[in-house]
Amino acid sequence: QVQLVESGGGLVQAGGSLRLSCAASGSIFSINAMGWYRRPPGKQRELVATITSGGTTNYADSVKGRFTISRDNAKNTVYLQMNSLKPEDTAVYYCNARIAGDYSDYDDYWGQGTQVTVSS
Repeated sequence: QVQLVESGGGLVQAGGSLRLSCAASGSIFSINAMGWYRRPPGKQRELVATITSGGTTNYADSVKGRFTISRDNAKNTVYLQMNSLKPEDTAVYYCNARIAGDYSDYDDYWGQGTQVTVSS
């Protein structure tokens, strides 16, 4: 059984910063790409940023220059540093990881989501 547990969401004023963390646990053999997605109020889920096992990153245009994704492979953890936050960044943020278990092939796993609210 593989689980992703997120932490670090909350309420912040515009211009502020937050750091999200997501730790994978369970019977993990290997983790490929990891990433963050978000679902703004009344909208569909959208990509925020991804990072490969080798460290190659990809960002949505709306967060480039403000958000930084990173990972600690030894801890099976991915982070999202969010700076210069804007009210339009308000959303539920979800962690995603492509994980191969000890006895299973690669599959996509999702965290439970963490709320980020940016006040103007």
